[in-house]
Amino acid sequence: MEVIDARVALAPAISLTCAALVFASGDRTFWRRFWSLSAAVAKLVIVMSMLPGALRGVVYTFRLVEFTEGVGLAFRADALGMFFSVVSSTLWLVTTIYAIGYMEREPNRVRFFGFFALCVSTTVGVAFAENLLTMFLFYETLTICTYPLVIHDETPDAMRAGRKYLAYTLTGGAFVLLGSIITYQLAGTMTLSQPGILSLESGRLTLTLLFIALIAGFGVKAAIMPLHGWLPSAMVAPTPVSALLHAVAVVKVGAFGILRVIYNVFGVGLLRELGLCDWLAALAAFTILAGSLVAIFQDNLKRRLAFSTVSQLSYIVLGAALLTPLAATAAIVHIANQAFAKITMFFVAGSIQRTTGKTTVHELAGIGYRMPYTMAAFTVAALSFIGVPLFAGFVTKWYLSLGALENGAWWYALVMLASALLNAAYWLPVVYAAFFKTAPGVETEVREAPWTMLVPTLACAVFVIVLGATASTPGMPFALASAAVKFVFGM
Repeated sequence: MEVIDARVALAPAISLTCAALVFASGDRTFWRRFWSLSAAVAKLVIVMSMLPGALRGVVYTFRLVEFTEGVGLAFRADALGMFFSVVSSTLWLVTTIYAIGYMEREPNRVRFFGFFALCVSTTVGVAFAENLLTMFLFYETLTICTYPLVIHDETPDAMRAGRKYLAYTLTGGAFVLLGSIITYQLAGTMTLSQPGILSLESGRLTLTLLFIALIAGFGVKAAIMPLHGWLPSAMVAPTPVSALLHAVAVVKVGAFGILRVIYNVFGVGLLRELGLCDWLAALAAFTILAGSLVAIFQDNLKRRLAFSTVSQLSYIVLGAALLTPLAATAAIVHIANQAFAKITMFFVAGSIQRTTGKTTVHELAGIGYRMPYTMAAFTVAALSFIGVPLFAGFVTKWYLSLGALENGAWWYALVMLASALLNAAYWLPVVYAAFFKTAPGVETEVREAPWTMLVPTLACAVFVIVLGATASTPGMPFALASAAVKFVFGM
């Protein structure tokens, strides 16, 4: 059942308004914090207010402008979009609290909080986009709004990273625009409200080229190899920006776009006929393994996290490409599972850097004695990525493996096993060194990061456990994921 409701447009507008108020407040600390926190809470309240209806099957719609039939600026909150918006809105609030503690000693604070709000606005806009045009507009706006955050420090390294980021993402955006135009020419619409709008009548070659264009366009932000080069370079940005890139907005938007292409533009039936997802699944599997292999050799903690993200995001792509209900469930649920675990790790990396000045893995021997709560949170996230039962990451690996077997592609279950072993290879040594090694001159007196940084870190770690321990119970996140899967597969 579809219901016209302005809340679906108000949700992205809230953070847009917040950005304007933050810029207007200037360097007045109280008002900057007030507007940032108030908007984050307001957005979460608005999104969560639609959740009960979404769980009952209600789809919220709102059309602002219609340029021609089937093309305009329009919003639609279906089960998949609601899932993504709940995750991003929750993490915006958490990251805002963390950023207040992290960024107050940084220059350009006003610019950071203003553009941070704009990024979240565009992210929710992508989640609620009713058609490819709306999605493209918010997708490209996200690129522009993220650039000032990537170059925040304005060092030569930061400026180079910013240029690289723009080169990659603007090129990706051009492919998304091209693919959107071709889709409209073939289907006569750009809507994302159906489980597939294209047909085989358009021709196999045309559809193949269109699929490549759209996947490449969204794959840049999703950091699929070899389109990932911008992401490790962007780690020169402050830690809250890294958290935004990896968990809240940018890479998730890319992965979400791929889900929309597979499930709403092409549709499962057409892609099975074309066989296009076979090579996409293989590319995702390669990225999962290659990203982890590269991560093993990264001594800088944030770069290790970056290559871990390259690997982890492809779980979503692989799940979508397998074209089975179980794998699709894994892909959707991993949006939340990866987000909470990865943001926990970035919060830990930022807390360590702020408190001790350490940025490399080899410097972390004995850090668990000084920052036991922080490193406990890191350990939870590490166990999740490895896939230990009762942690969120196990759920993803389990459903992906079942989905692979459901598809008859048993070798992808082996990819999950290999990925678990590789994750153990580059995360467990960090945990072991933190708690079971000491180094000369390392302080053993407990001295954690400020509470504004510690509390969000611990809260996200708790979510990682909750998402894993409650996976078999009815409700979020599986209720929304199941609703999205049923729509896509006509169940």
